[in-house]
Amino acid sequence: MSDSRVPETESASDDSAPKVPVTPVVATRVMGLAIIVLSGLQMMVVLDGTVANLALAPLQSDLGLSDSGRNWVLTSYALAFGGLMLLGGRLGDAFGRKKMFIGGVALFTVASLLCGLAVGEFMLVVARFLQGVGAAVASPTALALVATTFAAGPARNQAIAIFAAMTGIGSIAGLIIGGALTEVSWRLIFLINVPIGAVIVMGAVIALEETVGERLVLDVRGAVLATVAATGVVFALTEGPELGWTSPFVLGSLVAGLVLFGIFLYVERTADNPLLPFSLFADKNRVATLVAIFFAGAVMFTVAAFVALFVQDILGYSPLEAGLAFIPFAFGLGAAAAVASRLAVRVQPRWLVVTGALIMVVGLLYGSTLDDSATYLADLFPSVIGIGFGVGLAVVPLPLCAIAGVPETEIGPIAAIAQVAQTLGGPLALAVIGAMATSRTLSLGGISGKVADMNPVQLAALGDGYTFALLGSAGCALIAGLAALFIRFTPQQVAQAQAAGKSA
Repeated sequence: MSDSRVPETESASDDSAPKVPVTPVVATRVMGLAIIVLSGLQMMVVLDGTVANLALAPLQSDLGLSDSGRNWVLTSYALAFGGLMLLGGRLGDAFGRKKMFIGGVALFTVASLLCGLAVGEFMLVVARFLQGVGAAVASPTALALVATTFAAGPARNQAIAIFAAMTGIGSIAGLIIGGALTEVSWRLIFLINVPIGAVIVMGAVIALEETVGERLVLDVRGAVLATVAATGVVFALTEGPELGWTSPFVLGSLVAGLVLFGIFLYVERTADNPLLPFSLFADKNRVATLVAIFFAGAVMFTVAAFVALFVQDILGYSPLEAGLAFIPFAFGLGAAAAVASRLAVRVQPRWLVVTGALIMVVGLLYGSTLDDSATYLADLFPSVIGIGFGVGLAVVPLPLCAIAGVPETEIGPIAAIAQVAQTLGGPLALAVIGAMATSRTLSLGGISGKVADMNPVQLAALGDGYTFALLGSAGCALIAGLAALFIRFTPQQVAQAQAAGKSA
């Protein structure tokens, strides 16, 4: 961290003298240990989400997971991360961001160790949930620390750019590094976080400055109710195909989830500082935007999971080959993002989202027709890069629409709620689409379990279930496009939101 800092001023030693506020200690140059620590955490969190998809097939085979247990490896992390993210950011505001950042990274690191040492489904799912809790505290606190660590102007702008770039770099690196590590053992994708997390914690202790906590009313009840309610509904939808839809466990968890969701809405209406302000729903444009964000997030989450399983279990790709096969998706998304960022201030954003959704639907419908005779260049490559391009067109305008017309003081909370909507869209959609895929497989004579134990008929049924899941993802893309038709923000409002977002 740079030694160039704004000096502190202290109050006089005489207790009767007026207290002079202490000027925050900030860095005026970006390069140093602080940005390595903060951006390193962001990259680790993103990379962990990417590599888990590539490890699903070997992980299921090694631990003998059921199809529902395999899905829980992804959903347990995403539910905790999305459900507790808003609370995690406010914990940093209330108790000090450095303290909460270190605590979140430490929890994430310990949970990663438990994931790597897991000997069964229950241990792995619980450890993944704890990873999500740690990420929910550390990730939003890290972004807030960027603002308090670096001085306003070029230093902070560069720091934010580096921090944001870690999302893209982490996604690409996860495909390559994760695939290579999984070739050796799926446990390494979790164990690699242990030394990295330890270095980040030590670096944070040295390089970061503590912030003064604010006296905030924390909506702990709302965060817990939302997370538990979503988990109950996801449990019912995930376990239904295997336990039976009339199982007391399935019906009980579904009813409990819905009841708890109703209680959550009541708590949020009466809370002093709610995580979900009901004033959001006064603007129909913003409601439509959040719905589109939710289902766009669902498409990204489910496609990544089922395509990774299809190419490994059905086409016989290794984890590294599967990771490399996904790279065109990132290039398609990046190219579309560059186009959409320019067009969003010239044409109505809803048409960009609708166009992106239609491209996704076409690509996913084609993908749903593939079987074990599919080849990469002729079948997978055009689908992967096309779907990536559609995702890029859709997801760039949506966050701008979420904050269009919002006062600068409310941009942060609204943007955070939009991020939660995108994060929670994934596990909830995976529960529904995963149930569709498993039911399809079982109806065709397939089984749930190790691919190595399946005969050709069962393997064909498994592949049919995976491609049937892509139809469900296409349905999510279609809903996102239909919701976008109700977004009436103008290019001028989007341009203002773009400028206001950068300023905020």
